[in-house]
Amino acid sequence: MTTFCKRLKEARLAAGLSQERLGIEAGIEPASASARMNQYETGKHVPNPATVQQVAAVLRLPAAYFYCDEDDLARMLVLFYRLPGERRREVLVGLEGG
Repeated sequence: MTTFCKRLKEARLAAGLSQERLGIEAGIEPASASARMNQYETGKHVPNPATVQQVAAVLRLPAAYFYCDEDDLARMLVLFYRLPGERRREVLVGLEGG
């Protein structure tokens, strides 16, 4: 199982969504939503970047989260992504040592 597959399934389950519901909310045709999401989670097919963006938006995650190999870094991406704009700037300044 690839990092993408693992993170997609974990994020979907954490959001309490079925494969079908996630696919539909991400703009996939309802008739194929469940099958396509299953194929993405199992690694049979890889979604195009636009689909990854749509899925990420539904799950309130940055698209980069799905590709991040390190768990701690992936968690940091999620936390940073969910911060309001001003707080993001403060965090960046702090990390840069300013």
